[in-house]
Amino acid sequence: MLKKVWVILTLILIAGFTAAPVMAQEHGAEGATDTGYWLWISAGFSMAIAASFCGLAQGKAIAAACEGIARNPGAAGAIRITMIIGLALIESLALYVLVVVFAKIS
Repeated sequence: MLKKVWVILTLILIAGFTAAPVMAQEHGAEGATDTGYWLWISAGFSMAIAASFCGLAQGKAIAAACEGIARNPGAAGAIRITMIIGLALIESLALYVLVVVFAKIS
């Protein structure tokens, strides 16, 4: 089930980033509309999806680390360091999406 959700979200994001140039029209063409707002909407959805899944991943990582420390208190230092590195990598995914969003808009 989760794999299907990831595939659907990936396809939506790919369609959002590639559909704008395909559907673009020349300036001054008959019936041309401004499509700039679609970039902002897709950017908002992309960042919302990235932030929500990063939040879920961070919550799961912290829960697993707390459970590991509770089961083996002697390994608390190693688990804590590994958790902090993992949280930094998870957060960097959201920052990469933010960079891509701003690169796409400008």
